[in-house]
Amino acid sequence: MTEDPAGRIVITLDLDGVTDKAGLMDRCARALGLPEWFGRNWDALADSLSDDTLWPAGAVERGLLVVVRGWRAYAEARPEEWQVAEEVFAEATDRGAGLFVTLGPGGSSKQGPDQPG
Repeated sequence: MTEDPAGRIVITLDLDGVTDKAGLMDRCARALGLPEWFGRNWDALADSLSDDTLWPAGAVERGLLVVVRGWRAYAEARPEEWQVAEEVFAEATDRGAGLFVTLGPGGSSKQGPDQPG
């Protein structure tokens, strides 16, 4: 975890290599430190993201920024699933005061940065 200029705690959700929902759920569980009982479904992800009792120490007071990177391959492989994932991220942000989820670079962290256009 790192911090951003606004003082929020930052978690990077790296989806490099993820091409399906199961992989996304596993990465979310690992990156976000979700409990063993995390249900690995869309509703459970939305609930877990917006549940500030599951956030890292200090995030309730300072805010939590989740930066999703390496997402493009998943979005291209499973566009319908990716659309649901984006909706879940938006819903959790709406429900969780102090939670922000943003898309970072879409390409692999092993490649150069994404180019505009």
